Amino acid sequence: MKKRIAVVLFNLGGPDSLDAVQPFLFNLFFDPAIIRIFKPFRWLLALFISKKRAPFAKNIYKQLGGKSPILEFTRKQAKALQEKLELSGNFKVFIAMRHWHPMTEQTLIEVGFYNPDEVILLPLYPQFSSTISESSLKKWDQSAKKLSLDFVTKKICCYPKSQGWINAQIDLIKLELKKSDKKIPLRFLFSAHGLPEKIISQGDPYQSQVEQTVSQIVKTLDIQNLDWLICYQSRVGPLEWIKPSTESALQEAANDGVGVIIIPVAFVSEHSETLVELDIEYKTFASKIGITAYYRVPTVSDHPKFINCLSQMVINAVQGNDLALFNDNNNKRRCELKFTDCLQNFD
Repeated sequence: MKKRIAVVLFNLGGPDSLDAVQPFLFNLFFDPAIIRIFKPFRWLLALFISKKRAPFAKNIYKQLGGKSPILEFTRKQAKALQEKLELSGNFKVFIAMRHWHPMTEQTLIEVGFYNPDEVILLPLYPQFSSTISESSLKKWDQSAKKLSLDFVTKKICCYPKSQGWINAQIDLIKLELKKSDKKIPLRFLFSAHGLPEKIISQGDPYQSQVEQTVSQIVKTLDIQNLDWLICYQSRVGPLEWIKPSTESALQEAANDGVGVIIIPVAFVSEHSETLVELDIEYKTFASKIGITAYYRVPTVSDHPKFINCLSQMVINAVQGNDLALFNDNNNKRRCELKFTDCLQNFD
């Protein structure tokens, strides 16, 4: 493969110091995909929320050494993907964060200096959502236009059931199960970041794709009479969010007298939602309500099977297999037509 290919990994980003917490939160809530109101009001609301939440968020990041580890983990993934892709051609992997450094504009300039023949955009979000994947991809398009940078570009929208992504999780689940007390029955809680019900009702396919991922994991695990449930964490604000919440799922497990094994099914790297929310806050809550067995499966991070999954998607894209970007096998549309807030309807 003689072409020079730039691969851009998209992730949310996180503050790199305690001083960065409030501006990071402002960027997050000023994103029109997150707060869906007109710009002047969105700016004021983002300013208000970021100031109000900053002290609470700083306490979270203090538990992580004063910063988010997400960039560190994303760099490990980029390095592993770079090494894998170099076996197949001339690739260079870049990172673009949506709400903190390295931000999209900075990465675009670096890609411009690389002068690629083609750019592959790859969100590190297995399940597509207008709030994250689409937001990152739109920001890239807007910034490229603003900087007058025009590349031949292909977008990978999502991969909720891709074999490498599923198999990496299976490996990690089995490793965690080996640590468990076999005398205590376990409920598998597949915990994903939540979204307001309003966004789902407007046609966002995220919840459906989370269900696809979990269904594939359960099928591949092939454990007889497996006790499992999908739940959603990280609720913010007064709106109704998709249910059940991870907290209510834990309460139900306590009521039923079972232990839990938590699988972060929508996160591919460790960050505050896993290292603090799952490992500290929910674990403490579980102990208080009488859950005696609490296990948490690590995120896939740079697991070889996950990196192989990312590599194969990139190579398929370069080879012109456009259907692999937006559809499952047999040319079937991945999202049902009712999911109007889907990348397939924007390109």
